Amino acid sequence: MTVTPPHPSGSTGSGSGAGPGFGSGVSPGPASGISPRSGAGTGVGPGSGGPLSVPPARTAAEPVRHAPELPPVSRRFLAKATAVTAALSVAGALLGLVRDQSLARLFGAGSGTDAFLVAWTVPEFAATLLIEDGLAFVLIPAFSLALARRAQGAPGDPVRALVAATLPRLTLVFVAASALIVATAPYLVEVLAPGLPDPALAVDCTRLTATCVLSFGLAGYCSAVLRAHRRFLMPGAIYVAYNAGIITAMFVLGGAWGVRSAAVGVAVGGALMVVVQLPAVWRRLRHSPVGREAPAETPDRAVTLALVATVLLFALCRQSQVLVERFLASPLPAGAISHLNYAQKVAQIPMTLSLMLCTVTFPVVARALADGDTERARTRVERDLALAACTVLLGAATVIACAPQIIELLFQRGAFTDRDAAATAGVMRVYALGLLGQTLVGALIRSYFSAGRPTWYPVCAMAAGIVVTSSAGAWAVGVWGVSGIAAANAAGITVTASLLLAGMGTTYRGVPRGIPVRTRQVLAELSRPVCAAAAATPAGWLVAGRTAEPLPGLLAGAATATAVFVLLGLALGAQGFAPVLRSVRAAARTLTRRLPHGR
Repeated sequence: MTVTPPHPSGSTGSGSGAGPGFGSGVSPGPASGISPRSGAGTGVGPGSGGPLSVPPARTAAEPVRHAPELPPVSRRFLAKATAVTAALSVAGALLGLVRDQSLARLFGAGSGTDAFLVAWTVPEFAATLLIEDGLAFVLIPAFSLALARRAQGAPGDPVRALVAATLPRLTLVFVAASALIVATAPYLVEVLAPGLPDPALAVDCTRLTATCVLSFGLAGYCSAVLRAHRRFLMPGAIYVAYNAGIITAMFVLGGAWGVRSAAVGVAVGGALMVVVQLPAVWRRLRHSPVGREAPAETPDRAVTLALVATVLLFALCRQSQVLVERFLASPLPAGAISHLNYAQKVAQIPMTLSLMLCTVTFPVVARALADGDTERARTRVERDLALAACTVLLGAATVIACAPQIIELLFQRGAFTDRDAAATAGVMRVYALGLLGQTLVGALIRSYFSAGRPTWYPVCAMAAGIVVTSSAGAWAVGVWGVSGIAAANAAGITVTASLLLAGMGTTYRGVPRGIPVRTRQVLAELSRPVCAAAAATPAGWLVAGRTAEPLPGLLAGAATATAVFVLLGLALGAQGFAPVLRSVRAAARTLTRRLPHGR
C-alpha cells in the first residue's frame, strides 16, 4: 500500500505492502491522499566482512529521470495506515489467542506445555530481534536514508545497492544462528529451565523452533523494506499467517505428536511469514529507477556494526526479561510458566494496539531525520507518546478490572482447570501494572535509533531494568510466588522507561542521544491518563464482579472502565483524546453536509 503521507516494527507487529492502495491494486486520485510508488531493483552485494554499509550509489551513464519523491505525510495517511495496521494486528492477536486457547485445551497447563513454552523462548527472542525491534531499528532508518538520497537525485539506486550489500550476508548469519541453536539445544534448555520435569521434550521442541531464526530474519527484512516504502498491508499480515500455521499444525498433528506439533507449527508459520510478503517486496525491488549505471565515487553513510550491536543488545536485554521470569518460575509447581505465559499474552494486547501508530510513524520519523527536520520528528514523537499512553492505560484498566472474566472466557475449558484460571487471572492483574512502562519503552526506543546512529544509553537503561527485575523477582518469588515474578517485571520495565525518557534530551560528546522531546511537558501529559486510569480501574472492577456470568460481567466492567476513563480524560484535557475527537467532529461535519441531500 502506498498512502500519501506521513511503522512495528518495526515488530511485535506491522503494516502494509501489497502494491498500490491498501491491497486494492487501484491507484486512487490525488484527493484520496494515496499515490502509487515504484520500488527499487535487485542487485548483487559484496561478500566481504567489516561493517554492513550502504554501498556507493551508482552514476548513470546518461541522464535519467529519478522516481518521484514520496508525498508529504498527512493525517489522512496516518489514519489509514494505522487503521490497516491495527486491524491486521488485532486479527493476528485474536489468532494468537485462539492459538493459546488451542494449546491450553489440547495440552492443558502441565509439564508438557511448560516444556514447549521453554522452547517458545526461541521464537519470542527471534521476533523481538528480527521483526519487531532489533533488525527494524537498523534497516528502516537505513532504507529511509537511501530513499531520501534517491529522491534528492543521487546517482544510481541507493535502495537496490543497500539490498545487495546487506541481504546475502544477513541470510548467512540467520542460517548459522539456526544451526547453532539446533546443536546446542540441550544446553539451552538446561540454562533456561534447570528444574524442568521433562527436559528431553523441551530439547525436541527447541530444535523444531530453531528454524524460525532464518524465517523470522527474512520476514523482518521484508517488513523493513516495505515499511520504509510506506507499505503496511503485508507486514501487518505476517502474524495472521504465523498463528494460522501453528493452529493448523496442532490440530492436524497433535494426536500423534503431542505438544511437539506446536513446535512444528512455529516452523511452518515462520515460513508463511516470508511467503506472504515476497510478492510485495518483489514489486518494490524489481525495477530500478535509473538507466545504465556505473560505480559512483561518493559512498553512503555506513550501517555500522556498532549500530547493529547496540540495537541487538538492547533487544536481547529487553527480551531477557522472559528468561528471568521462566528461570525463576521453573522450580515452582507445574503450570507456573504456563500461567505466566497466558497472562502475558492477554495483558500485552493493549500494549500491542497502543504501539500501532508508532509502528506506522517510525519510518516517518526516520525520514524526517534523514531530511534534517528535527522539529517535525520531535512533534511526531510527542503526539505518539500521548496517544499510546491513553490507549494502553484504558486497556490496562480494563484488564485489571475484568481479569477473571477474560481468562474464564478465553481459556477455562478442556484441560485448563478452575485453579489454572484463577492463578492466571491473578498474575495478569499484576503484570498489567507494567503495561505503561512497556509501551513507553516501545515508543521511546524508536526515537533513539531512528537517526541510524549507534547509542549505548538504551542498552544501559534496559540493563538497569533487568537488574531490578532479577533482584526483585528473586526475592518476591519466595513471598508471592508467580505473582511476585510478574510484579518484578512491572517494576523493572518501569525503571527502564523512566531512564529512557530522562535521557531523551541529553547529549553525548555533542551528539543528541535521542530526539529532544520536552520531557516535563511529556510527563505532565502522561499524568492525565494515569489519573483517569486510576479511577476507572476500581469502578470497572466493582461492576464486573456484580454478576456471576463471565460475559455480562466483562461487558459491564469494560463499559464502566471505558466511560470513567474517557470522561475523566476529557475533563483533565488529555491530548491523547485529540485525534479521536477530530475524527468524530469530521464524521459529524460530513454527516450534516450530506443530510440535506438525503432528503
